[in-house]
Amino acid sequence: MLPSYLMLAAILFCIGLYGALTKRNAVIVLISIELMLNAVNLNLVAFAKYGALPSLTGQVFTLFTISVAAAEVAVGIAILIALFRLKGTVQADEFDEMRR
Repeated sequence: MLPSYLMLAAILFCIGLYGALTKRNAVIVLISIELMLNAVNLNLVAFAKYGALPSLTGQVFTLFTISVAAAEVAVGIAILIALFRLKGTVQADEFDEMRR
């Protein structure tokens, strides 16, 4: 049962990594990062349930990861809104103000 959860998590992580590296829309990049974090959460819960020493440690780390992800989304969306007001677009290629 554990290998099927790990395979699903690997597929989700690869989809998220592909989206984060290839898409130009900043909202899609944030969604892809969230998908990767959810794949990690799935791994943590699967190892907590089916690992060598089943315990609640993986589930506790999962709750911590979910709370960090929620804070990351709030900050990311706030930055995106500010950049959209400044530039008028959410394309990641256009956000090069720090380069100069």
